[in-house]
Formats: sequence, C-alpha cells, structure tokens
Amino acid sequence: MTKKTRTESIALAVLLAGIVLVYFFVYRENPVAISNVTASADTNFKPIGVENPALKLNKLRDLHQTEYTGRHRNIFSETPPPPPAPPAPRLQPGPQLPPPPPPLTVDVKFYGYVDDPSNGQRRAFFTNGDDVFIVGQGEVLEGRFRLVRVGNESADVEEVSSGRRATLSMVQPDQAQ
Repeated sequence: MTKKTRTESIALAVLLAGIVLVYFFVYRENPVAISNVTASADTNFKPIGVENPALKLNKLRDLHQTEYTGRHRNIFSETPPPPPAPPAPRLQPGPQLPPPPPPLTVDVKFYGYVDDPSNGQRRAFFTNGDDVFIVGQGEVLEGRFRLVRVGNESADVEEVSSGRRATLSMVQPDQAQ
C-alpha cells in the first residue's frame, strides 16, 4: 500500500466512525424522556365544560335552508358572468352656483375733482394717508383700479383684474385724514 492510499483509508474510517456517532446520538430513543412527556400531558388535560355535547340539529337545519344570494355564476362555465346592472342615475339639485365675490374694497378716498380746461375731461383727487393721486377718466389708480366715471358727488372705479366695480362717495377734506 502506498502512503496516499493508507491516508485515504484512515480518513474514510474516521468519517464512518463520525457518521455512526452522530446517528447514535440523534436517532436513539430515550424511553425515560418520552414517558415524562406523556405523564405531564395527562396531568394538564381538562375536559371542555359542555353540559350536553349532542349535535344541535336546529342550527344544522337552519344552515341547510339558507340560499346563496351571490352572483349566481356557474364556476364550471368558461363564459364570463353578465355585467352588473348600471347604477340608477341620481337626481342632482339644480346647478350649484359659486358664492358671489366679496364686495370690492378700495383703500383710497375720493375728495374732489376738477374740470381740465385743456381737453374738457374731469380729473379726480384721491388720497391714501399722506399720498395724493390725481387721475383722469380711463386712467389706472395704484396699478389696480381704473377710474370709470367722475360725478359731482361720487367716482366709479373698476378693478382691472376682475372687472368688479365700486362707487366711492366724496368725503370732505377734514374727513379724508
């Protein structure tokens, strides 16, 4: 025998001995441990507290009399089930109108006007705190309001972005501040 064959034979013998030891420890029966398990199971057993364990035939009869109220589709048929019925149209009340916009608030006060002799147009005087504005009809005031009309006691302005209108009454100079 060569040295290589002898080493292989020894390794095979050691491997077989290891397999036998593993099999012995894993698959051997321990009768003492099994009897302890059964004995402990017997002591923990408690029967269910049912007075009459008879079959309740009335509930079984009620169960047999119930009818299936599902889609009534044959599960052995290849054809698809009929489409569901369309829902009934709901009656809607009349068209819902959006709420009206809030009234237009103008920060300036109208306190007078003058007739321009060069072209015959009226120019209105407005104040906002210490600022004074002189605006002709059709011109824009503070970048947001257009002066539409200047009357004897009031001035009509229109918001450029929304088209909403407001009428400003003339105030006396002492009330303007």
